[in-house]
Amino acid sequence: MKCSIKNCSGECQVREIPHTVRHHGQVVVIDHVPAEVCSVCGDAVLSPETARHIEQLLRSAGRPVREVPLYEYA
Repeated sequence: MKCSIKNCSGECQVREIPHTVRHHGQVVVIDHVPAEVCSVCGDAVLSPETARHIEQLLRSAGRPVREVPLYEYA
């Protein structure tokens, strides 16, 4: 599939990415999310099914698998 970014000549490939989202005021990172990623510009697109799965995961989230450091840009 061709990249959807204007003037980008890249091709998208399915890869697993870390996806970051703000949920109830907290930063949440979900690892190993399938996405179409452009080989040139790196733009990542989630399928509607993947987005729905992430929403469901966040609604029913238990304890995180691990915690990571969070730095603020000052």
